[in-house]
Amino acid sequence: MNYVTYRDLLQRIFVYYLLKHILQKKIIMKKQVIFICVLFLLIGMVSTQLHAQEAKSMQFGIKGGLNLSSLNSSDGSTSDMLLGFNLGVFDKLQVTSMIAIQPEFYVTTKGSSVTYDNLFANGTAKFNLTYLEIPLLCVVNFTKLLNVQFGPYVAYMVDGKVTNEANVTLFNYEQNINVSDYNRIDAGVVLGAAFEVGNITMGARYNWGLTKVGKTRTLLGSDYTVPDATNGVLNFNLAIAF
Repeated sequence: MNYVTYRDLLQRIFVYYLLKHILQKKIIMKKQVIFICVLFLLIGMVSTQLHAQEAKSMQFGIKGGLNLSSLNSSDGSTSDMLLGFNLGVFDKLQVTSMIAIQPEFYVTTKGSSVTYDNLFANGTAKFNLTYLEIPLLCVVNFTKLLNVQFGPYVAYMVDGKVTNEANVTLFNYEQNINVSDYNRIDAGVVLGAAFEVGNITMGARYNWGLTKVGKTRTLLGSDYTVPDATNGVLNFNLAIAF
């Protein structure tokens, strides 16, 4: 191989590797540019989607309604229902298009009404309790309008009173209860359903208490619980989301 031929061969090899390096670098840069563009596009799409979902996924609002409460005794008997109210706030957190988590905080009344008729008098005694209650609900949307709600709740007794109205004025009275004489913590489960139209929800649910309202005491060596019953509340509510 003469000098010219050797020189031309080296030049060709050099040019080949130079072009190969340039092309590879351009391809890598092109891939990087494409990757960066796609990445920014995805970030923009995700950001837009998150902003769109954020407006829908979190709903704060107020709610209130009527209660029909009773005391369910351990022997299976149920007292007459007592009319009351519930009023508070909620925060609905949309997890998916079908499922949401809804914590709530409100004031609610519980208790019972007992009608009696005996030789001495007839009338109605009402046992009123007031609680601060926190349910943690799972909301499942079966359709755009209908959902079911279920979950646990815990409540704290803050006040209460007992009243009696009889046909004999002598037996009429109204007195505040000593909340320390009762179990101040009430806990149980909630099950209900609601219709949702825009930002307005109309629903009904039942709160089934699992803890005794009365404390267990001892008298002459025997234990007794008054009232030996759990809370049960059927409530109807209207909620407005903002």
